[in-house]
Amino acid sequence: MSNINEDYIEDYIREVIPESTGYLKEMERYAEENHVPIIHPEVAQFMKVLINIKKPKRILEIGAAIGYSSIVMVNSMGIEGKVVTIERRDDMIELARRNIEKYGYHDRIKIIKGEAQDVLPNIEDTFDMIFLDAAKSKYMDFLPYCIKNLAKEGVIISDNVLYKGMIANDDLVVRRQKTIVRRMREYLDYICNNPMFESSIIPIGDGVALTYKKEDTNE
Repeated sequence: MSNINEDYIEDYIREVIPESTGYLKEMERYAEENHVPIIHPEVAQFMKVLINIKKPKRILEIGAAIGYSSIVMVNSMGIEGKVVTIERRDDMIELARRNIEKYGYHDRIKIIKGEAQDVLPNIEDTFDMIFLDAAKSKYMDFLPYCIKNLAKEGVIISDNVLYKGMIANDDLVVRRQKTIVRRMREYLDYICNNPMFESSIIPIGDGVALTYKKEDTNE
């Protein structure tokens, strides 16, 4: 459990949303058994709904892990939809490629190897949606590049923004996580109070922020 909601609320939400099947279910099992962090079921469902509403054609993901969220997203996109995902770890890239191949999405999901802060300055494409799910202390560092590469009226989804409840409650903060907490609070304050955006913090999973880039933004 994530300390974001009462256990009974989280359990209930997970009972009523559709359960994954087939290879996605296998990936979930692998992630649990091998302690690989992937998006929570309720966050995956939220993203599916949002993608169906927004109908993005191009999504940028920062933090691929085993490719689970990339596959969830491209599953919900139209047949022309494509995902570009950044991952720094060789072992995760190998697993992600294997999973993407098994799903038959090798032509729709592109993995870029490297540290996000090194890769992002070299990305020139524009994306309708950006999913932030990498180092939590670096969200603020990633944001300028996300703004640059986000289409007008595009959205940024930021995962784990309440970080086991620590962001909202000092009593939960673990000493070694203080830098992450401080930097995440800075990030949330920025996206919630910058006139360029409309943002909402949603207490599902480990906390999700949804940020909309306004149409009349002056670059």
